[in-house]
Amino acid sequence: MDISDYRNEIDRLDQELVAALDRRMRLAEKIAEYKKANGLKVVDPVRERALLDQITDASAPDMAYYNRMLFSAIMETSRDHQRNILGVEAPVMTEIRSAIENGPRLFPDRALVACQGVQGAYSQEACDRCFKMPKIMYVKNFRGVFKAIESGLCEYGILPIENSTAGSVNQVYDLMSEYNFHIVKSVRLKVRHSLLVPPGTKKEDIREIFSHEQAIAQCDEYLKQFPDAKITVMPNTALAAKLVADSGRTDCAALASRANGENYGLVCLEDNIQDVDNNYTRFICITRDLRIYPGAERTSIMMVLDHRPGALYQVLARFNAMGINLLKLESRPLPEREFEFMFYFDIEEPVYSEEFIRMMGQLQQMSIEYKYLGSYLEV
Repeated sequence: MDISDYRNEIDRLDQELVAALDRRMRLAEKIAEYKKANGLKVVDPVRERALLDQITDASAPDMAYYNRMLFSAIMETSRDHQRNILGVEAPVMTEIRSAIENGPRLFPDRALVACQGVQGAYSQEACDRCFKMPKIMYVKNFRGVFKAIESGLCEYGILPIENSTAGSVNQVYDLMSEYNFHIVKSVRLKVRHSLLVPPGTKKEDIREIFSHEQAIAQCDEYLKQFPDAKITVMPNTALAAKLVADSGRTDCAALASRANGENYGLVCLEDNIQDVDNNYTRFICITRDLRIYPGAERTSIMMVLDHRPGALYQVLARFNAMGINLLKLESRPLPEREFEFMFYFDIEEPVYSEEFIRMMGQLQQMSIEYKYLGSYLEV
């Protein structure tokens, strides 16, 4: 036999599998009708576990793992089909439909917005990209932004979430699991760092450099020019510039935007000092209540999954099967919960599509904890 013979045999078996799966799904419809008539739940974990054990026992030793994974996917598909037959909608979809139907049609031009830092922070620039006429309230740290939103002190907040060079802003991801909020917009901001010093300071005078940890990481190669200088982390690049300006010292510098030099009377010794010129930071705009504005094609979700082999694979398999593009996957350990992680997903799919609706229903059923963060437009 050559390869074409093997492929022909696989094609024949595939046709038999398709026919068998069709029959199985029709039987699932009958089961759904029975469950509806008798007030039974769609999911029967005892029955499903017993069936998987039967599949494992009936499989050849080297095929048991693959068959178990395959039938896990088949059963999840069957559950999804039964929910459709019964008209059972995931609670999150009810919330999303209400937000679309009853929410505002236009993103506001004016708003009170919480930003971390002081005037000149990159968060301020991102805020100006999101709103035409924002009124900014500056807070000390990222937690302050979340608190301002949750308490109703501010209607919106701006937070950096990831950088193309330095990666994710872990502080923000860790805080996400603590607060109730929704993402309503995302903006990508090109970040250019400058070396700012008090008037009269030269490069050879610099003994300490202040900046945010992300900016320091983004200028790692450049900073090798200062092997004897102390690198001090600040909560914000603008705060670093302000501290240098107020210090009265002539032996320190700040890594910050050139605009901060103008704001605080510092001199720009060198501009565009980041290691990679194509350096972007993505900021999210958050609010307390769920709002979905037109053009929402990016969705963020947080999930806690079963601590067992294949749990994350099953989620990723759903994205693949539905043709949904996964833009980002981040995992963060949950404090005081050994070996448990919160998974953060960014996906690309219009909020109005049938695939989005089916996916949201499936993911909520697959997770121990599920948090829909919002669907929004990225600019």
